Amino acid sequence: MQATLRSSISFAGVGLHTGQHVRVMVKPAAPHFGICFKRVDVADCDALIPARYDLVPESRLCTMLRNGAGVTVSTVEHLMAAFAGTGVHNALVEVNGPELPIFDGSSAQFVRGIIACGLQRQEAEIHAIEVLKPVTVRDEPAHASLSPADGLTMCFTIEFDDVAIGRQTRTADLANGRFVRELCDSRTFCRQVDVDTMRVNGLARGGVPGKNAVVVDGDAVTSPGGFRHADEAVRHKMLDAFGDLALAGAPLLCHYEGFRAGHMLTNQLLRTLFATPGAARMVKCTPAQASRLPGVGVNIADLAAGVLSHSRPIQAFHPVM
Repeated sequence: MQATLRSSISFAGVGLHTGQHVRVMVKPAAPHFGICFKRVDVADCDALIPARYDLVPESRLCTMLRNGAGVTVSTVEHLMAAFAGTGVHNALVEVNGPELPIFDGSSAQFVRGIIACGLQRQEAEIHAIEVLKPVTVRDEPAHASLSPADGLTMCFTIEFDDVAIGRQTRTADLANGRFVRELCDSRTFCRQVDVDTMRVNGLARGGVPGKNAVVVDGDAVTSPGGFRHADEAVRHKMLDAFGDLALAGAPLLCHYEGFRAGHMLTNQLLRTLFATPGAARMVKCTPAQASRLPGVGVNIADLAAGVLSHSRPIQAFHPVM
């Protein structure tokens, strides 16, 4: 069955690129509502922005959504991953600024807030998008593909000249809470040269190395505390891809493979999937399929047994009764 939140949850923090302090209220929503953002600071035009792949404009450093009125909200991928990874199908996300908070650079705070709040099951069947034949997109040397599978599995490879990252590959079957246990606390990372470039161009105003991003410079990790995992970089890339795939509008039944893929390539992959005749279809999940979706069975024990023990204490969410 579909699920929404038991009550509203509020979050507050700073946007990575704008540096603006922002408040977010995540509210329960009716069955089949899906995920939708609302800019509560916008009053003179349509402020609703559905979380859909076809509303993503060119935005390489994060995932942005833009509605027909030109209203945008950016850095949505970490929250989208948290929704998919905890089994939230329907929610309204009210935000009073153009960018969601970055917190520690991962999905951890969103995940903990959702699990602490709890879910409300709804009298509506879960629909999923079943991939029927392989599709691939390329931006050499990067490429990404989707192929048929019973659930959602991923394989991701990254390759950087910086020795501190190098080449990393990780695979995962994202069924039954694995996202929560293995991926959700992995933080965004960048090279020092990229940080310098972004700041020259007025970006990364809210970035604080060690607090909300891991910064590397050649063979050195310059952020205090270093990486949480030896392969945290590829784990975070999988987190991003998972959040970007959640913009398909329903859970995906497929295998995703990415090599040096970023936000735009994953978005192009979804566009190609839905533009290719016979490549995908919407289905009602069978009990077996529903039982293997990423958010099924997630509970507080996954937090205790999982990787969130590395995270800072989380106090930014507040259930609203």
